[in-house]
Amino acid sequence: MEELLAQAESSMPDIQERTVVEGTVIQVSRDEAYVDIGYKQEIAIPKRELAYPAPESAEDVVKVGDKIDVYVVSLGGDNGGILSKVKADRMVAWKEMEAVKESGEHVQAQINQVVKGGLVASVNGLRGFIPASQMELHFVKDLSVYVGQTVECEIIEIDVHKQRLVLSRRALLEVERAAKEDEIFSTLEAGTTVHGTVKRIVDYGAFIDIGGVDGLAHISDLAWHRVKHPSDVLEVGQELDVYVKSVDTEAKRISLSVKDTMRDPWLDNAEKYAEGDIIEGKVIKLTDFGAFMEIEPGFDGLIPMGELAEKRIERADEAVHVGDEVKVKVLRIDTKRKRISLSITKAKD
Repeated sequence: MEELLAQAESSMPDIQERTVVEGTVIQVSRDEAYVDIGYKQEIAIPKRELAYPAPESAEDVVKVGDKIDVYVVSLGGDNGGILSKVKADRMVAWKEMEAVKESGEHVQAQINQVVKGGLVASVNGLRGFIPASQMELHFVKDLSVYVGQTVECEIIEIDVHKQRLVLSRRALLEVERAAKEDEIFSTLEAGTTVHGTVKRIVDYGAFIDIGGVDGLAHISDLAWHRVKHPSDVLEVGQELDVYVKSVDTEAKRISLSVKDTMRDPWLDNAEKYAEGDIIEGKVIKLTDFGAFMEIEPGFDGLIPMGELAEKRIERADEAVHVGDEVKVKVLRIDTKRKRISLSITKAKD
């Protein structure tokens, strides 16, 4: 008998602990499955080690006759040993991840939660980490908006022993942006009008997406009137037409204008008047070269020093003061330079 046992043991395959081997499912119940790996007895695998998360029944995962890979945690003892299909699946998944990184392929990551410094995602059953700086091309204050989403990522670091998997979505976005930039910069011309979407608002202007590339509309180019802050006239997500002021291919910069897609209100006001008209207004500012008169709110004209009084004067306040109501004659309307010249003396003629 001892000789038969010795022969049987010698004929058994060399199964090592902490390795992955193939086994055959012999029996399945609700709570466990018995697997034959060629050891001296079948070994039971509890349902929590058959799949993650643990199924309601082992029968939901395997059936009699299935060939499955299992990780040998240990051998011996009353139960014959401890096996885990979950750990085997993970080891296979880690090897697949190494192959994916080596080939430069991308993975689909399902984002599960926000943690300090970034996001935790699931990739083929493995836990991956996306640093906050690797999620977008720009800083994102609230990462919780991504929870539940599945995003395409690149593997930037993998350590099987430490089970560390670091992903980057930004790397792919940068490649995509570079391709779009090359396409747009090769076709975009200054002096054209294009459609865009407001992406970010900053103190000095707004970044507007014009087909995958952002251009900057400076605060002075957002409206014809003075704007205190860009958020007063624009909002994130707003779609609008923008005028391309300049394109710098080398620096990858695009200067945009919102106001140049609209008619200048100054021209509308100027059309109400003609040279030779006699009008009245209020003096609002004195300068070394004359006085400015408000024709309408936000629409001014200049009375040159020589047109303030019939006699020669050195300073404007010798003829008028701020707040004075005066009658003037329109001498010239220069629509190109947006200037109107007025005269008090010729209004008396």
